[in-house]
Amino acid sequence: CRFSQMLHPIFEEASNVIKEEYPDKNQVVFARVDCDQHSDIAQRYRISKYPTLKLFRNGMMMKREYRGQRSVTAIADYIRQQKSNPIREVQDLEEISSLDRSRRNIIGYFEQKDSDNYRTFERVANILHDDCVFLSAFGAISKAERFSGDNVIYKPPGENAPDMVYLGSLTNFDLIYAWTQDKCVPLVREITFENGEELTEEGLPFLILFHMKDDLESLEKFQQEVARQLIGEKGTINFLHADCDKFRHPLLHIQKTPADCPVIAIDSFRHMYVFPDFSDVSVPGKLKQFVLDLHSGKLHREFHHGPDPTDVAPGQPIQDLASSPPESSFQKLAPSEHRYTLLREKDEL
Repeated sequence: CRFSQMLHPIFEEASNVIKEEYPDKNQVVFARVDCDQHSDIAQRYRISKYPTLKLFRNGMMMKREYRGQRSVTAIADYIRQQKSNPIREVQDLEEISSLDRSRRNIIGYFEQKDSDNYRTFERVANILHDDCVFLSAFGAISKAERFSGDNVIYKPPGENAPDMVYLGSLTNFDLIYAWTQDKCVPLVREITFENGEELTEEGLPFLILFHMKDDLESLEKFQQEVARQLIGEKGTINFLHADCDKFRHPLLHIQKTPADCPVIAIDSFRHMYVFPDFSDVSVPGKLKQFVLDLHSGKLHREFHHGPDPTDVAPGQPIQDLASSPPESSFQKLAPSEHRYTLLREKDEL
């Protein structure tokens, strides 16, 4: 790969620069993988374009890969940024009252910084700092919030949203990470042109609500039904919402316009399927069956062969990707086997 050959000396020089700043080999490790020789590693981490730069923390691959400039300075700066402390220390509890409540905030109150509780909290913050704001308070400053020992709370978006308290062990990384991830990463996420490729790389099909930006009622209803009907499907499909106005070109590919919104569709990366009628979203089990029909292969089968003889198709198959318009430059950046259908028209916007 010519581009891999071009990056190799740059990557190596960046590693030498960082090694001088962080001589402890346990702090930062640069590594390279020949995916021809180690196809099992490439497959495990869904690598299909080269070169790809992935960041790992505590043995976990971060969902955001490095997409910055391919230069020694840029790569070194990226590592320095990753080494910076992701937790802001609070000097006065009054600072808590002035937090940006449009963000998701996780606050840890600890007796002392040199403790197993805080070290576990720090590990979690290092992984999820792109999704939440992390803050900490220690000693006398945090005493009022430590009535039963060290304490971690979540302040969700919204001025009047109630706090949520973590009730598990503060030294159990798996427990506190799972709790924090659940709070920091919303069940239904917004997809944009900026994060589309990143979401695609998670390798899960999309269940998408297309709605007008000011139509918060449809979004709230979709969020409620996803939580009610599909919480057990988390990890098998990504729940997303998209701005109909921004995605008017992709809507044309499923024979819809912003005037048709709200619209629910599944993108399986092979075909797209449209939920027949948004007004049915609250019918018990209807949205869940739509997703189950994707997993069972029913939607794909009906795409090619029409409705099952004894059943009515729950989704309308729209637009085979094989007959889609030419790829945009954005789509060419996405993994070949997981291309985000809705972004192919970005160049036309």
